[in-house]
Amino acid sequence: MSAKIWALSGAFAVIIATFYIGWRSSRTASTAQDFLVARRTVRSRRNAAAVSGEYLSAASFLGVAGLVLKDGADALWYPIGFTAGYLALMLFVAAPLRRSGAYTLPDFCEARLGSRALRGLAAVFVVFIGILYVVPQLQLAGQALANILPVPTWVGATVVTVVVIVNVFGGGMRAITVVQAFQYWLKLFAIAAPTFVMCLLFIGNGGLRDGQATTLTEALPPTFTQNTEIDVRTPVLLRVEDPVWLAARGETDGEPAMGTVYWGPGTHEVAAGTTLHFSKGSSVPVVAGAPADNESWLAPASNGGDLFSTYSLILALFLGTMGLPHVLVRFYTNPDGRAARRTTLHVLLLLSLFYLFPIMLGALSRLYVPELLVTGQTDAAVLNLPHSIAPGILGDILGAVLTAGAFAAFLSTSSGLVVSVSGVLSTDVLRGRVRDFRFATAVAGGVPLALAIAVRQTDISLTVGMSFALAASTFCPILLLGVWWRKLTWVGAAAGMIVGGGLVLASLVINTISNLTGGWAPSVFSQPAIITVPAAFLTVILVSKATPAKIPADVAQIRLRMHAPDNLGLTRDRAVASFGTAEERSRLADGRHRKE
Repeated sequence: MSAKIWALSGAFAVIIATFYIGWRSSRTASTAQDFLVARRTVRSRRNAAAVSGEYLSAASFLGVAGLVLKDGADALWYPIGFTAGYLALMLFVAAPLRRSGAYTLPDFCEARLGSRALRGLAAVFVVFIGILYVVPQLQLAGQALANILPVPTWVGATVVTVVVIVNVFGGGMRAITVVQAFQYWLKLFAIAAPTFVMCLLFIGNGGLRDGQATTLTEALPPTFTQNTEIDVRTPVLLRVEDPVWLAARGETDGEPAMGTVYWGPGTHEVAAGTTLHFSKGSSVPVVAGAPADNESWLAPASNGGDLFSTYSLILALFLGTMGLPHVLVRFYTNPDGRAARRTTLHVLLLLSLFYLFPIMLGALSRLYVPELLVTGQTDAAVLNLPHSIAPGILGDILGAVLTAGAFAAFLSTSSGLVVSVSGVLSTDVLRGRVRDFRFATAVAGGVPLALAIAVRQTDISLTVGMSFALAASTFCPILLLGVWWRKLTWVGAAAGMIVGGGLVLASLVINTISNLTGGWAPSVFSQPAIITVPAAFLTVILVSKATPAKIPADVAQIRLRMHAPDNLGLTRDRAVASFGTAEERSRLADGRHRKE
């Protein structure tokens, strides 16, 4: 009970701090420019912390460690890809995007190609990506709170949604910028401090677990650290490496089980509602498809090595970052293109530092909480690990700190997504006023909440990976070619967006149906980027070449504005009609963010 009280205290401390900081920051927000782009006055260091804060989602804080626990070396592409995507963003997109004067991603599409139809299509995909990304954040928030309190999972999702809507409703981008910068440093502390403590405990014990030497390099399956009872909530297919005796109540291998069961090497089916009891020291069955022994867990591509999926994942993560609406919207808040590029460089450093720690926690989880491999709920590894390494008050405190960091991840990423979707809805569907933004905020938060409650939860990093694939297949070609290729037309951009986005959404539907009906779909449907991204680029280029009459007449002026140095003063704010005259914006700029 004390562990749950500590964890609950940590979660509510973050929620209260988030609400307070958002409320304080929202008091100076009064215009549409405040709500959409924070008056374009956010300096590079604060913006970098805010970008990192919203980018380090639940998939980063909890999902990466869970994937390392399950897949080992093969999972390292996730933190590498999450970080490396900012290198491409810095080199090719960040500064020209800011100099374009746009204030949303659909607005950039119209500014570059002069098409309202393309802008509307881009708005649709921004909403799709935002919903696809925010739903797993809310689901994992529900799971985290359900681990603390005996409440349904929808309660945690609702709490996070309410806090996010209130903050965004009150101050929009201006309030969320300060909140997300705070939450990055909170998340870094919340994951770094417990990791250091748990590593010191492990090393101080001489690398022993329960008096026995531990290793992750031998060709042995992981073993249970104590007598363990596991409740299987969803049907699962397990792979057994070494024979194991267990007690089961429910249904295994298609037959009723009530007592002692013997599992030989191979795969075994476990029905939902079954309870499994394993004795201390017995081998851990793992979810089918994951490495069954530690030696193969440590070696890349040793479990049948699906290199096609690996390359597809790398491509999605590397190119998807520059197409994520909630990431790109932050660069509209920089004062100029130089600050946008400097922001991206700082983000690379901040993310590289953060991702060291989930990897270490994933390795420790393989030793101390291997029971999660049975249920497949590996996303809970970070929250369960402290009590296995440090039982008692120390484990309670470490668990509370990690829970606080997890809720900061839920809140910061959800806030960024809701802001980006609200900005698009308010400017492309409604009239762009403050009241329109606030109404759009309620919609952008309420719809994902309903889906999070209705849709079955899956591995969060895999769901987020699909979001990256969608972003890479829709907006990445338009951004790269729009910035660097003068012959791009709006017809080609629209065709590429429809082809790339349509293929990814079709893969998502097929993969979802497959997961519910026996997992028959090939791996390409879970990682489709290696097909969809080239298809999108090829479509954009071919259709643009076939429609040269649709090249904007002012393309030379637009490209000069995007590539000219900032001190030439060629940047033009496209939002004057919505936000008022230049004199009014100059007056508003007196309340700019603190210079860093």
